[in-house]
Amino acid sequence: MYRRLLIANRGEIAARVIRTCRRLGVHSIAVYSDADAGAHHVRLADEAWRLGPAPARDSYLAIERVLEVARRARADAIHPGYGFLSERAEFAAGCAAAGIDFIGPPAAVIAAMGSKRAAKETMAAAGVPVLPGYHGAAQSLEELEAAALAVGFPLIIKPSGGGGGKGMQIVTAAAGLGEALLGARRLAASAFGDATLLIERYLTAPRHVEVQVLCDTHGRALQLGTRDCSVQRRHQKLIEEAPAPAIPDEVRARLHAAGVAVARAAGYVNAGTVEFLYADREFWFMEMNTRLQVEHAVTEQIFALDLVEWQLRVAAGEPLPFAQEQLRPRGHAIEVRVCAEDPSADFAPSAGRLTTLDWPDDVAGLRVDAGFEAGDDVPSQYDSLLGKLIGHGGTRAEALAVLASGLGQLRIAGIASNAAWLAGALEVPAFAAAELSTRFVAEHGAALAVVPDPASEELAIGAVAVLECPAGPGAASRSPWDARDAFRVGLPAIQTRVLRVAGRDHRVLLERVADGWSVRTPTATHQVAARPRAGGLDVSVDGMHRAVDLCRSGDRISLWSGARRLDLELIDLRHVEVQASAHEGELIARLPGTVVAVSVQAGERVEAGATLLVLEAMKMEHAVLAPRAGTVARVHFAHGDRVPEGAVLVELEAPDS
Repeated sequence: MYRRLLIANRGEIAARVIRTCRRLGVHSIAVYSDADAGAHHVRLADEAWRLGPAPARDSYLAIERVLEVARRARADAIHPGYGFLSERAEFAAGCAAAGIDFIGPPAAVIAAMGSKRAAKETMAAAGVPVLPGYHGAAQSLEELEAAALAVGFPLIIKPSGGGGGKGMQIVTAAAGLGEALLGARRLAASAFGDATLLIERYLTAPRHVEVQVLCDTHGRALQLGTRDCSVQRRHQKLIEEAPAPAIPDEVRARLHAAGVAVARAAGYVNAGTVEFLYADREFWFMEMNTRLQVEHAVTEQIFALDLVEWQLRVAAGEPLPFAQEQLRPRGHAIEVRVCAEDPSADFAPSAGRLTTLDWPDDVAGLRVDAGFEAGDDVPSQYDSLLGKLIGHGGTRAEALAVLASGLGQLRIAGIASNAAWLAGALEVPAFAAAELSTRFVAEHGAALAVVPDPASEELAIGAVAVLECPAGPGAASRSPWDARDAFRVGLPAIQTRVLRVAGRDHRVLLERVADGWSVRTPTATHQVAARPRAGGLDVSVDGMHRAVDLCRSGDRISLWSGARRLDLELIDLRHVEVQASAHEGELIARLPGTVVAVSVQAGERVEAGATLLVLEAMKMEHAVLAPRAGTVARVHFAHGDRVPEGAVLVELEAPDS
C-alpha cells in the first residue's frame, strides 16, 4: 500500500478519496487553486499544496505543475478523481515518467478509449453492438455536415475526446446543424483540447445503463453489476441507481458479459465504467470511462466494497482476492447529485457563499459524500456538484424512502440548489415505477422546477421571523432600539412588512397581541406565536405547533418545509422604482464567467430570443438571449473576456427608441 497519495482534484471526489486514505492509514496530499484556498478538501487533507490561479488550465489542468507539486510533496502515487486530468493519457504518461504511480489504467488504454471514434471501432470489431454513425477522421465542417445528413435526424454530436456529457449537441433538423457543429467543436477544444467530433443516430427515449468493471494486473476482469443513470440534464447525470431496475435477467447477463468483453478488448486495468444505451431489450456501446464515476457510490453500497481502496491496491500490483461468483449484490441503492444550480432558471449554475449547509446525519441507510461545508464559497470556475446523498435499502422502494428522508433534512442557503427538484423527482410516478429514460427531465423537469406560490401560513411565519430574528435565528435583542412591538400611544401596534417571493411582492400586516402576533396576509389572518431557537423558530400558527428551520442573512430569509426552501426578501418599497429603472434594457450576468462567443454588434436589430453572446461558467455554456425585439445599443464584453457577476453584458433599446 502507498504511504503518500496526492489527489489531483477538488471538491466532493477529493474529500471522498481522503476518507479512504484515513481509513487505510495513507497520508493524503491535497492540491488547490487560488479559488479553493479555504476549501473543504484542503481542510480535510493531511497537507495541501497550491497549484496556481483559479482558472483550471492554470491549476487543476496544468500537468507539469501537478507533477512538480507531487515531486515536492514526495507522493508515491496520484489519484486523479474524475474530471480534470482523470482521462488525460499524457498525464498518466507523465506520472510514469516521473516515477509516480497513476491510480488508473495505463496511458495507452486511456488514449484508446478516450477517443470515442477509435473506441467504437475497437468495440465493433470485438462484436459489441454500436449505434450507426460517423466516426471518421475527416473533420472539416463541410465533411461533418455531409456525414450528418447521411446519418439522418435526429442525431447527436459528441466530442471524440470528451466525457461527462460536455459539448454534446442534439440536432433534429438540418437547419440547426451548422451552429450545433460549431458549438460542439468550440466546447470540445475548450474542455478537452481536442476538437474532433463524432456523429451518431440519436435515440429519442433510451435508458442510460452502465456496467462497473474492476480489473487487476494479473488478468482478472470482473463486473460489479449495472447502474441506471437515465435522469440527466444537458447530458449531466442527476440521479443514479444500482442495480439498474426493470431489466430482464437474460438481458442483464448479456450486459455484464459485454462490459467484461469491452474491458478485455481494451486491455483494461483498475476501475472503469462501460456505458450503454438501452431500449426494447437491446443495448449499444456508447463509451468507456477510464476512471472512477461520480455514481460509484451506489455500486459500493450494494456490494459492500470501497472502490477507491481497490483502485489503490490494484495500482500497487495486488491481485483481486475475490472471484466473480463471490460478488453478490445486496439490496438497492439510489444516489442524487446535490448541485449549486437553479432548476427554475433552466438549471443555471449558482455561485457564492454557503451561508447554511447542514447535511443529514441521522437517517438509517443514508450515506453522505460531501464536498462542501457551511461557510464555504462555491466558485464559478468549476463543476457545480456540492455533494451526494445515497440511500440504501433491501428493496428499491426502501432505498427511495431513505433518500427522500435525507433530502427532507438537507438544508442549503446562500445559493440556489436542486435539492427540492430532486425530492420532487423521486415522487414522480414514472420514477417510482422505474419507468426511466433520458427524456425524464424533458417530460417532467419543467413542472418540478416551478416555484410554488407561498402559502398564507408561510408568509405569516416569514413576517414574524423578520421581527423575532432581526440578526438571525437565536440572536438576542441588545438595545431598546431593537424593540419589535411597533408601540404607538393610543393606537394599535400595527406594522407593515413587504415580502418578495419569486419576484412577487406580498404585503403583510402584523399586530402585537398578548400571546404573540396577529398577522394579516393578502388572503387570511393568522394568530402566530414564535420563539427563536438554534437554526430556526418554534412556532404556533392558529394553534398548530411546529418547528421551522430558518436562515436569515440581512434582508433575505429562507424557510424550509421538508426539502422545499422558500426564499423571502424583505423589501423597502422606496428603492424598487429606482432599481427597476436602473436595469431597464440591460442584460446582467447572473454569475461570473468567460465570453466564448459574441453574436451581435452595436446598432444591430435583433428579434426576441436571438442569441446575443455566450458565456461559459461552471463548465457549461449559457446563451444570453434577447428578451424582446430591439436594437443593440452596446456590447460591453468581447470574446475571451472574463465577466464578473452582476456586470452589464449588453444594452438593448426598444424598437422605437
